Amino acid sequence: MPLRHSVRIRWHLDDAIAFGPGKADLLAAIRDCGSISSAARKLDMSYRRAWLLVEAMNRCFDPPLVASATGGSGGGGARLTDSGLAVLAEFEQLQQRVQALIEASRPAFERHARRALTT
Repeated sequence: MPLRHSVRIRWHLDDAIAFGPGKADLLAAIRDCGSISSAARKLDMSYRRAWLLVEAMNRCFDPPLVASATGGSGGGGARLTDSGLAVLAEFEQLQQRVQALIEASRPAFERHARRALTT
């Protein structure tokens, strides 16, 4: 089995996780679906969990990343603000840059790694 890696980028603000892969996935789903509830269903997440994550992001960023409208006869919905779109794009680019750095380092680590241990 070849060497594997795992990197989980998280931005913290005080004691809160301001942004990370799960919140990026939620923002992308809100962008694609147009609502928090649809995004939650797409990610197999409860609406409450999705709403709490949106609230946490909006508390950590100014301006907020998600703008939502209350449902009703005209329907509700949510959309990413310009700031939300920018943060999501920057995070996706950051993940790509980190992945490229890791792949560039892989040969050096593989040269020194033992063969997979068998149990």
